[in-house]
Amino acid sequence: MYVILPDKSKIEVKDGATVADVASAIGAGLAKAAIAGKIGDELVDLSDAVADGDKVSILTDKSPEALGIMRHSCAHVLAEAVQIIYPGTQIGFGPQTEDGYFYDFDLPEAVSSDDFEKIEAQMKKIIDAGEPFVKEVVSKDEARKIFKDQALKLEHIEELDGDLTIRRHGNFVDLCSGVHVPDASKIGAFKLMKIAGAYWKGDADNKQLTRIYGTAFFKQKQLDEYLHNLEEAEARDHRKLGRELEIYTMDNMAGVGLPMYLPKGAIIIRKLQDWLRADLIERGYEEVITPHIYNADVWKTSGHYDFYKGNMYFFNINEGSDEEPKLSEYGVKPMNCPGHVMLYKAKQRSYRELPLRFFEFGTVYRHEMSGVVHGLLRARGFTQDDAHVFCTREQLVDEVVDILKLVDHIMTTFDFEYEAEISTRPEKSIGTDDMWDHATSVLKQACEVHNLKYDINEGDGAFYGPKIDIKVKDAIGRTWQCSTIQVDFNFPERFDLNYKTENNTLERPWMLHRAIFGSIERFLGILIEHYAGALPVWLSPVQLAILPIADRHLDAAYDLARKVKAAGGRVEVYEDSEPMRVKIAKAQAQKVPYMVVLGDKEIESGQVAVRERKAGDIGKMSIDDLIKEITC
Repeated sequence: MYVILPDKSKIEVKDGATVADVASAIGAGLAKAAIAGKIGDELVDLSDAVADGDKVSILTDKSPEALGIMRHSCAHVLAEAVQIIYPGTQIGFGPQTEDGYFYDFDLPEAVSSDDFEKIEAQMKKIIDAGEPFVKEVVSKDEARKIFKDQALKLEHIEELDGDLTIRRHGNFVDLCSGVHVPDASKIGAFKLMKIAGAYWKGDADNKQLTRIYGTAFFKQKQLDEYLHNLEEAEARDHRKLGRELEIYTMDNMAGVGLPMYLPKGAIIIRKLQDWLRADLIERGYEEVITPHIYNADVWKTSGHYDFYKGNMYFFNINEGSDEEPKLSEYGVKPMNCPGHVMLYKAKQRSYRELPLRFFEFGTVYRHEMSGVVHGLLRARGFTQDDAHVFCTREQLVDEVVDILKLVDHIMTTFDFEYEAEISTRPEKSIGTDDMWDHATSVLKQACEVHNLKYDINEGDGAFYGPKIDIKVKDAIGRTWQCSTIQVDFNFPERFDLNYKTENNTLERPWMLHRAIFGSIERFLGILIEHYAGALPVWLSPVQLAILPIADRHLDAAYDLARKVKAAGGRVEVYEDSEPMRVKIAKAQAQKVPYMVVLGDKEIESGQVAVRERKAGDIGKMSIDDLIKEITC
């Protein structure tokens, strides 16, 4: 019989051949490197049989799917090792994850991360033995016998229908229909990462199990790089740096997920806003300001009352008197769109006014579960650099292109690499086929005009229109979703928006939602981690630290500080009587871009000795040149 290879060539194999036999027929090198296969689009084991005419691909450690397959196999090795070390262990589920894998256990004794070393040593023995992962299909009755001592598995078996797939490895066996590497020798470098509690099947009414997380890579170098990046990420954690650099704080008395900015943080936020505001005005945007609360009728008209109420904060206001109360329901805004729509509708619009671009730095509030709130990256209260564009159908491409140019300006300013993803129509949606086809085509065309590569995320658009998501890559390779450009068919219809055409008829405008930073809080958190707290000079809350050598130099230090402030610079004088090395260390810890050492010689010469936070001593500089350096 013949099977078809990815290059569409055919290769002959014997009847009953497996994926491994196909790999061998292609070549001995591929057979040795193979870890799994694909028949059509389905992942399969090397031991799975192929049929005449099947399209067969061989996966090696270079294949995109390979890492997940290997990690899942490593999870089984973890469970096998744990059962060897702790006899009587009951096993739960053990899937791969984005960064590795985990396994849930009901253990006969307490286990902590201190035990990882001996578990890893047992895992290494299992891997070195190189035993095969063997797949079997058994009936439910057979499965009950196999797992007679595994209470969690017996419970799970009763929830399944038909014959079941199990996976054996040495003396270890588990219910598993997933794909595995052929044998344990294909598992590369691994490490156990952390331990946590987890309820069986994620249900808090069930027993709490012990979850052990691990990761694995095909090469030790890849694991080392991953661990290094984790250390880097921990050192760059914006929550830690935000506290140390006195940028923001959280207070439990205020409530969960409500950041409060200290003076230095307020400077950064205002600099970001002022910078973007000036740029937007140049690009034809008009700034607006809208209320923080609206009557519930607004949210009913917008649809948020029906579809988003659980994420909003509602309350009643007595708009009558104590004697004759009249309660009206209000909601705190989770987004700025309804206000901008109502401003559009404040008067009859003409085609001559379009495109109309409203922007606002609007603070919004959304109810997030306390367990997912994460510093500035996910908060309950945050400010969006929100904008909405109202335009004609013909203007849509140019408007999206202009927004992409703005995205490029912002992201390249901060040295971010970025990519785009276009999300298309989901199953449940509003709008006609023509509207969706046109809007999606516009987003693609705009990316192409802008020479921006994009991926398609099929069916993941909002119910009211397709969108472009911009994903940025930071200094240590992590990807963050930031900017969004969203076509909206919903609001113009719900709020009955229109404009007068050249022929004096009424038409619906097209509407774009657009945020570049997204949440300013989140963007700041990303910036802090991207720069490890050492923000660009123009954005640093303190640009210059003046370090007087002795108390007699304080007056000159404050004179210099006044000159810098007068020129628009931000400066601090380190006036404490401390050794110079201590003052320098403090300025370094605060990530201050420039430091000047001020003593008798500097005062007499009119030049100051300058230190840069990364380069160290950069020599002497006149005061005027120094001011230009930090205020350019």
